[in-house]
Amino acid sequence: HLMVVDLRTFDAELTGAVAQTVLDRAGITLNKNTVPDDPRSPFVTSGVRIGTPATTTQGMAEPEMVQIADLIARTLQGRDDDSVVAAVRADVNALCARFPVYGG
Repeated sequence: HLMVVDLRTFDAELTGAVAQTVLDRAGITLNKNTVPDDPRSPFVTSGVRIGTPATTTQGMAEPEMVQIADLIARTLQGRDDDSVVAAVRADVNALCARFPVYGG
């Protein structure tokens, strides 16, 4: 699955560029992306694009998707607090350790 999320519904000040940068610091990879009628430039954007192929290939399912959504929300809400971002990164690492890329 692939989805584009309009961040303005979450936080009107949050841009896709900021979200991409802070989530990368937390170990979560996604892209900034324009949304329909986006008032921001394509270099800044109001949205992000999230895909599930990497996670499902590793064997993650619905419970992990709920956890990932929580990790994303925690990171975006605490984006100005390095300790929050570090705590999320530790949780991301723990989740990924349960689902190694190569199982053998």
